[in-house]
Amino acid sequence: MKKKWFFLAPPAIALFITLFIVIGGEVVMHLWNWLLPMLFGWRLITFWQAVGILALCRILFGRWGGRGFPRSTFRRRMGGRWERMSAEEREKVREILRSGCASGSASEAKGST
Repeated sequence: MKKKWFFLAPPAIALFITLFIVIGGEVVMHLWNWLLPMLFGWRLITFWQAVGILALCRILFGRWGGRGFPRSTFRRRMGGRWERMSAEEREKVREILRSGCASGSASEAKGST
């Protein structure tokens, strides 16, 4: 059973979000200002620019709760199929995945059966 976070009061959740933004913004700002101007000659950034970068990275690379779209969807769809496959079929799938899913690998594997 999944744990529910209903016991947290709204003020505690607001405090957590505020702390995440403040600490995350400060960390991003200090790392940026410490590394990038020296390495690449880029300008120093302010706290609010760091918060913007943090939000942008969260949108582009992070997950907004849950287990994430691509990975969990793949697992959910393949879970039942994997259980129904024979040992030979599983080995074919493993070979395709090991080859890096090169173009045509799946169609070649299907065509050979």
